[in-house]
Amino acid sequence: MSNPRITDIVTTLFRMVLGLLFALHGAASLFGIFGGNRGSGEAIPFGTWPGWYAAVIQFVGGVLVLVGLSTRAAAIVCSGSMAYAYFVVHQPDGLLPLNNGGELAALFCWSFLLVAALGGGRWSLDAALGRRRGRSMAEEPSPVAATTGS
Repeated sequence: MSNPRITDIVTTLFRMVLGLLFALHGAASLFGIFGGNRGSGEAIPFGTWPGWYAAVIQFVGGVLVLVGLSTRAAAIVCSGSMAYAYFVVHQPDGLLPLNNGGELAALFCWSFLLVAALGGGRWSLDAALGRRRGRSMAEEPSPVAATTGS
């Protein structure tokens, strides 16, 4: 049997670390920090296709997954961008990730797909906003009760 509390903690940490690592890749490429794009020390020029757009997806999507906001949608976009990266950038150099340098793209792709399937979890902004909406809806009188005087 699995312990639901441990599962919540581990999946939350997995989501947060995955989002942080992806956001750092995007920040490096967009802003030239943390070694810059692919260790060059430089940022990708604004609007360059597809690198700059991929970096925006990495940065924004990574931050969204990290905090757990619009988690499923962000994770799907991140997963798709890594699938694109694998098949367009890496796969032409060889079928297997070990042969084409695509291990990181494949791992990010499948990891984000897992996060998309699991959602943000109990400790995410999605869950916190859902609890807040549920509480505020419970506190407000229903429209039927307001019109019938109940």
